[in-house]
Parts: sequence; structure tokens; C-alpha cells
Amino acid sequence: MFAVEVRDHIMIAHSLPGAVFGPAQGLHGATFVVDAAFYAEALDDDGLVVDIGLATEALGRVLQPLRYANLDTVPAFAGKVTTTEFLSKVIFDGLSAEIAAGKLGAGGSRVARLKVQLHESHVARAWYEAAL
Repeated sequence: MFAVEVRDHIMIAHSLPGAVFGPAQGLHGATFVVDAAFYAEALDDDGLVVDIGLATEALGRVLQPLRYANLDTVPAFAGKVTTTEFLSKVIFDGLSAEIAAGKLGAGGSRVARLKVQLHESHVARAWYEAAL
């Protein structure tokens, strides 16, 4: 399987309720490096999985509402624990919608699998990956 991966980042604030989160229960900031990998079984006639520019733009659009946001105040996240894993799925769903809407051009229709990985630090990361 072939893949193209693009990268961006977001800075957010949030709190993680529950004793399991220790000091992260309080409001704190996080900077996530976000990688999105688009997989296809075959390359197109130009030798591409998807256009890297379109993939980068799509990731940017999906991340825009999260940039500098306090996730504790985002209505869509009310009652949710906004862990790195949770955010990976939120971004995955946004990119899936971009693909379905044709925002990745003709190559988007060939994307068979998508992986969204958030790097929480230089030693920890989480992701969500699934077939489309």
C-alpha cells in the first residue's frame, strides 16, 4: 500500500477531569504535532496517492477550529474527555468528510485508509486509523 503523509500543528488548552489524569486535571496547554497519512492501493497516472498540497490544505481546514481553542468551552466537546486519542478521532472524522466532499481532488476517491497521529511530546503520541 502507498501512502502520503502531511503535517501541521495545533496549540490548545483543556483540562482532563478524573483522578487518572493527575495534574492534567487542571487547565493546561498542549501543542500537538499532527500527522495525517492517506493510503491507496495504487498510484494514479501521475504517480501520486493524493496531491500533497490539497492534503495539506484539507488538514489545515480541519485543524482551524481547534487552533488556540480552550476545548473545555467547545460545545461539540461538552461532556467529552479531550484526550489525545479522542482528538485523533475528531481530526480523522474531519478529514474523512473532506475526502467525501471531494476536497482532495480525484485522488481522494482512491484513498482506502487514513491515519491521524498526534504527537503530544517527543516521547508520546496517539493515533486513530481506519479504512474508509
